[in-house]
Amino acid sequence: MSPFELAIVLVSALIHAVWSVSIKGSRAPLAFNLIQAIPIAVLFVPLAASVELRALSASFWWLLAATGVAHGLYLYWLSLALERADLSIAYPIVRSTPAFLPLLAVPLLGESITLGGGVGIATVVAGMWVVQLRGGSRAEASTRAHDLRALTRGGMLYAYLTLATTVAYGLTDKALMSELATGPWTSPVPRAVFCFFALWLAGAVLFVPLALRKLERGVLVSVLRHEWRRATTASLISVAGYGLILKALETAPTSYVVAVRQSSVLFVMAMSVVLLRERPGWLRALGAGATVLGVVLIARSG
Repeated sequence: MSPFELAIVLVSALIHAVWSVSIKGSRAPLAFNLIQAIPIAVLFVPLAASVELRALSASFWWLLAATGVAHGLYLYWLSLALERADLSIAYPIVRSTPAFLPLLAVPLLGESITLGGGVGIATVVAGMWVVQLRGGSRAEASTRAHDLRALTRGGMLYAYLTLATTVAYGLTDKALMSELATGPWTSPVPRAVFCFFALWLAGAVLFVPLALRKLERGVLVSVLRHEWRRATTASLISVAGYGLILKALETAPTSYVVAVRQSSVLFVMAMSVVLLRERPGWLRALGAGATVLGVVLIARSG
């Protein structure tokens, strides 16, 4: 990765951490994420008007539909995980994508990984899994029980399902941006910004009905009344955060981009202590440090 690519991915990681803490801090994360779709939909209208949609290839639309499914399920399962588990436990699992993405990115996208880059990715993954040890929470008690119902109550099952969606959209988003980058572009709106709004709304097509079916009307109204400003702010910063990722994916290998972005684990650990009053313990702090070390190895070798 170039220094520029590394820098924008690290900034994106910080933004994603802030976004995740905002969701966890809500009284109802599922409703909070549903409200976030409103400003995205409103802003997409003038953006779409400046883009020659008919010039976009058929492959772009198929890839958009595929990544929309992944993003829709990601928002839904992430919301359920954060409703039931501590952020400092669920988040490292959700962000364990580098453990699995290279296994698919190399054969499917033709990417190559250097030895040093591979060690960096492995270090990131090891750090993320150490972070989830010794939490003493009901979520980890559920994991030890090896019971599907307990896992669901504790949020861990949803965390692992969310992990699966991050692997899926890590591949489809890269393919989508590669497809968009090869075609003509006359709009003043950057490709990455347009792509973010397009894939967010594609995900909302699946996420919104799933969320509405799950939510009680009173809960949604209450969150809308008391948290709409914070939800709107979270929605807008997510544009910047994931727009930077999409920009990096235009040129950088997916495996490296996804691995470096997992430095957000360190930011989340710090924020969960300061803002959410969680007590992660020394093992999780050690794991967060290992994550940063892995990012450094990727930067030097990738």
